Amino acid sequence: MPRKALEELTESMFYVLMVFCRGPLCGVDAATAIARKTRGRVRLGPATLYTILAKFEKEGYLREVQLEGRKRTYCITEAGRAAYEAELERLQHCIADAQSPDTASQPLPTPAGGRLPAGMPAVGTPKEGVVG
Repeated sequence: MPRKALEELTESMFYVLMVFCRGPLCGVDAATAIARKTRGRVRLGPATLYTILAKFEKEGYLREVQLEGRKRTYCITEAGRAAYEAELERLQHCIADAQSPDTASQPLPTPAGGRLPAGMPAVGTPKEGVVG
């Protein structure tokens, strides 16, 4: 099933929204803040950064608040903050899953409608072509 645009943020997108949660910034200041926050692990080049800024402005996650020559300053919107919070929650669930005991042998909860996704075998049912 195809995902909706920006349903899950890339790492770079996540950090862009993170630094804008602190307040209005221009692109250069955002890139510097991200590099500092990640101790240099995440560095955004101009093409990546300005592509993300344009996409976020189009989606309503950021809004331009000042234009000074070629320098554009943006602030995060409510939609942008909500996207950041949703991604933060998703990532926290991923971390919790990674840190929890292995549950691979436990049965899956039955989804609404009582059917598993197509191609997913029921617990205890061998996959086709797998010899146990």
